[in-house]
Amino acid sequence: MEAVKVLGRVHVRDTREGFTSHSMMVLCECRQTIDPKRIPPEVARGEKKEPWSVIVNQTREPAFDTATGGFTEKLAKFLMEEGKSLSDVQALCTPGIAIDSAPESIIRAMGEALEKTVKPQSDSNAYRRLRTFSAVVPTPIGEESMENQINQARLMITECDCSEKEKRRRIVESLKGPALEIIRAVRFSNPEASALQYLEALESTFGSMESGEDLYFKFRLMRQNAGEALSEFLRRIDKALNKVVELGDLSPRMVDKV
Repeated sequence: MEAVKVLGRVHVRDTREGFTSHSMMVLCECRQTIDPKRIPPEVARGEKKEPWSVIVNQTREPAFDTATGGFTEKLAKFLMEEGKSLSDVQALCTPGIAIDSAPESIIRAMGEALEKTVKPQSDSNAYRRLRTFSAVVPTPIGEESMENQINQARLMITECDCSEKEKRRRIVESLKGPALEIIRAVRFSNPEASALQYLEALESTFGSMESGEDLYFKFRLMRQNAGEALSEFLRRIDKALNKVVELGDLSPRMVDKV
């Protein structure tokens, strides 16, 4: 390879088996910058011997940067911050679509990757705003009962993809009166309290004082009321049993058997 003057000094970096067992691929590095247009496609090894094919790694980064205003640097920085590489972007693209160094291909690949990895803004706001809860008894018109408020808030915490800070904000903005005072006390004693801890504080303060054992005993005594639809009765016993599970007095695996 050093016989090709435009290559200058050549250093062998790596070798591996070629496409056949009788061929080898050799990775060479030149010390100097070369002009790909001046590199011959093949290098002769002597008479009656097959020539070596020469493949040059051509890059279009300078022209690409000029045409796109430094897009390569911005893309590289973005991928580095996300802990990803261009091959990761390629894996997210539609199978069969190859990514080359053309600006259009890169932009299209990034668009497809973002569509698959970034959820629409509407997804994070899929849950409606929690209704107002004050813990005043009887429940004022327009407010939610203690049980319904806690159940909806737990569902929001479990299913919503928003941040912990946003979950706490949603809970606080739904509270007023005695309920809000309790959360203020929790935040004062523990500024880093989670949204789930907010709900636990509300339940322990305004919820039923019955233990899981008491609720399980009441569940065993439940009977279908006269004229009550079977579906409604099943809903009542399911609701009572889930409360026992929440208090830790029954394993979720035992619910169907019970």
